[in-house]
Amino acid sequence: GEMAMATTTTANALPAPEVFVIDGHRTSCDGGGGALGHPKVWLEIDHDTGFVECGYCDRRFVERGGPADGGA
Repeated sequence: GEMAMATTTTANALPAPEVFVIDGHRTSCDGGGGALGHPKVWLEIDHDTGFVECGYCDRRFVERGGPADGGA
């Protein structure tokens, strides 16, 4: 059968964090800069999970082709 990526939302659910698929395992995040941003931090993607989340803004960075990359 087909595997559908279904997302259910409830009225009080927080929006899903932004997800960025990147090449490589190191990236930086500043929350998008501006008033809503945060100090730039460097993040390293965990080899076993294939992703890392920013501790400031909950953005998720996924390594292209890694375990968490659904498009692989």
